[in-house]
Amino acid sequence: MKKIDIFNHIWPKPFFDALIAHIGEMTDITMRSGAVPMMTELDRRLEVMDMFGEDYMQVLSLASPPLEKLAGPEKALELSRIGSDSMAELCQKYPERFPGFIGTAPMSNPDALVTECKRAVEELGAVGMQIFTNVSGKPLDLPEFEPFFEYMASVGKPVWLHPARGANFPDYLSEKRSEYEIWWTFGWPYETSAAMARLVFSRIFDKYPGLKVITHHAGGMVPFFEGRVGPGWDQMGKRTTDRDLDAVRKALKRPHLEYFKDFYADTASFGSRKAIEHAIEFFGEDHVLFASDAPFDPEGGPMYIRETIRILDSLDVSEATRKKLYQDNAVNLLGLKL
Repeated sequence: MKKIDIFNHIWPKPFFDALIAHIGEMTDITMRSGAVPMMTELDRRLEVMDMFGEDYMQVLSLASPPLEKLAGPEKALELSRIGSDSMAELCQKYPERFPGFIGTAPMSNPDALVTECKRAVEELGAVGMQIFTNVSGKPLDLPEFEPFFEYMASVGKPVWLHPARGANFPDYLSEKRSEYEIWWTFGWPYETSAAMARLVFSRIFDKYPGLKVITHHAGGMVPFFEGRVGPGWDQMGKRTTDRDLDAVRKALKRPHLEYFKDFYADTASFGSRKAIEHAIEFFGEDHVLFASDAPFDPEGGPMYIRETIRILDSLDVSEATRKKLYQDNAVNLLGLKL
């Protein structure tokens, strides 16, 4: 049984060099990422991976922040291409380590968006595409982004949904910034959940029924708030008088809770056993995949991998279920060939 880590992050050297050449000095979240050796130094990444044996593998993806935060549309497209090219090269060179990579969709460049996704998937072999929960503050259910979802549904490749929110999003209307990194601790799970809801209620999944979305960090808040998401939203519209929101819910082809359960979730939960258990209970054992979020732990790589494996190995589940979480779900969803 392989342990296929489907959501961890890297800045390959060609991408990192291009990034630094463009932004110059790193600040905030880019500074944090660049300071972790495993992000930019392949030897250190392989060294950390060796700690977990030859069965441990990584599906590679670029790290935060979103490309549109760092650059205009044309430069974001260029960085997306460099990222995909360099990750594809690593997969070709080390197939026993990296069985696949995830492209990053240049969502801020609508003219080139689908073309670049097609190149990444159909020419380079990307197993899917990563997007963020908003595009420079825009929600994902705007018409300008529909061609992306239409394409991803048509090729049957999953979309990785990564949260995006910064300190410029205040916790209170009277303030201008989020304090104490609340924007990350609580803001990112909220971002994930809000994006999921926008995709559900805008009927994206009704329009493109083949669409598959993998949520980072065990599905955000949704599994913990199943009652509010389910019976609570059964009463959608009773709290709003200026719009007929009851009609929105009734326009869906299925009960809204079923759509939320159709999402996939990873196990990247910073060592929280309960988060993983809730994800499995809510999404089901066929819709949860092993991921560590390496290398963003206090040890710079090993800790989240080690703790996530420890939790999965100790779960009170059958070995068949454990194999699904570690390997089979990834193989089936991503189309991996081991």
